[in-house]
Amino acid sequence: MNGNIHSIETFGTVDGPGIRYVVFLQGCLLRCQFCHNADTWEIGSGREISVDEIMNDLESYLPFIKASKGGITVSGGEPLLQPSFLIELFKECKKRGIHTTIDSSGGCFSREPKFMAELEELLNYTDLILLDLKHIDEKKHRKLTGKTNRHILEFAELLSDKQIPVWIRHVLVPTINDNENDLRKLSAYIKTLNNVKKIEILPYHKLGVYKWEALGYRYPLEHIEPPSESSVEKANLILQGGSHA
Repeated sequence: MNGNIHSIETFGTVDGPGIRYVVFLQGCLLRCQFCHNADTWEIGSGREISVDEIMNDLESYLPFIKASKGGITVSGGEPLLQPSFLIELFKECKKRGIHTTIDSSGGCFSREPKFMAELEELLNYTDLILLDLKHIDEKKHRKLTGKTNRHILEFAELLSDKQIPVWIRHVLVPTINDNENDLRKLSAYIKTLNNVKKIEILPYHKLGVYKWEALGYRYPLEHIEPPSESSVEKANLILQGGSHA
């Protein structure tokens, strides 16, 4: 079983608990204006790497990963665009007692029977999902990402119903999604979920702008600077009010 892989980070420390072996998959349906991995958008490209190749490489890092109570995180792009690959990868990880995490926007969630069947199986081998909620307002979400958020919220609710542990992540972008009213609505929504173990504010940054330029894309948020520490703290306080951790 092969996956379309963008890149691999062997000592990740920000994508789940402990030290993580992070696999970035290729392909995404969203077009987030602040995306720092625009080079992962194209579906079907990237390097084809087998589950066996990943497991063989991962083996040498296991002492560090297990000592830190870490594991493997599959990010992207959007991992759920390659569910069959994820199932086989996570099955092998579970055989070795490795903690498994998916970093997803939920942007490809669908009630289509084949997708749901694969998702149901995948969740049997998934310990944690890092769920990126970009914006609670549907119209603003569509402007920010190019897609509605309705199916993404439906995905969040499905995970809640199934009691799959989730860390909510929210990239804070000044003037785009840092409005106090929007943050309070997001906090209220998070409060309806009963599987949220952690809430993380990720301050917007411009570290991926060069990728847009290299791809020949115009970066749409060039006029926006990263948020101040105080605005991050304020957003964090508002969102933490919706945590069940």
